[in-house]
Amino acid sequence: MNVADSDLDAAADAIRAGELVVYPTETVYGLGADALDTDAIERAFAAKGRERSKPMSLGVPSVDAATDYVRASDRERAFMREFLPGPVTVVCEKRDVVPDALTGGRERVGVRVPDHDVALALLERVAPVTATSANVSGHPSVREVADLDEGFRERVSVVLDGGRTEGTESTVVDVARGEIIRRGANADAIADWLD
Repeated sequence: MNVADSDLDAAADAIRAGELVVYPTETVYGLGADALDTDAIERAFAAKGRERSKPMSLGVPSVDAATDYVRASDRERAFMREFLPGPVTVVCEKRDVVPDALTGGRERVGVRVPDHDVALALLERVAPVTATSANVSGHPSVREVADLDEGFRERVSVVLDGGRTEGTESTVVDVARGEIIRRGANADAIADWLD
C-alpha cells in the first residue's frame, strides 16, 4: 500500500465531517462520502452532476459489516462470501438506517467490498462510504488521479492516490432475482454461479 496512514486518517476525518474524498479501488477511482449522512450524499450527487433518481452504492470493509446496512438472504450471503472483496456490487434490501437519498427512494441498495488495500484501509476507519465513480456523470471513469476533472477535484477535500487502477467497472448483481444488472469484471464467473 503506497498511501500513508496519516493520509488515510485525514480522509476518514473528512468523511466523518461530511466532506468528499476520492479513493482508489480495484476497478476505478471512487467518490467517498458518509453513506448515512443525507447532506454528504447530496454533496456527492452535486459533485457528479448526477440525477437524484440514480442510486449510489455503499462501500464497507467486509461482508459481515454489510449486514449492518442490508438484510441479506442466505443465498445473497453465500454469493457475497464467494465474490467479495472483489469488483462486484451486490444489490440487497436496505435497512432503515440507509437513507432514501442514497438509493433514489428504492428499497434496495448496492453493496461494495473493494479488493484494494487503500480502499479497505479507509473503510476500516470509516464506513459505510458512498461507492460511486469519481467522475462527472456521463464522463469517463477515472483510472488515475491525474485524470480527475478540475472542477470535480475542487469539490473534494482529500484525494488518496493509489496509482493506476484496472479501469473495468464492477459487475452489478441482484442475487435475489438471479440477474446481472451491469456486466463488468468477473461477469462470466458470476453468471455461472447464478445458474
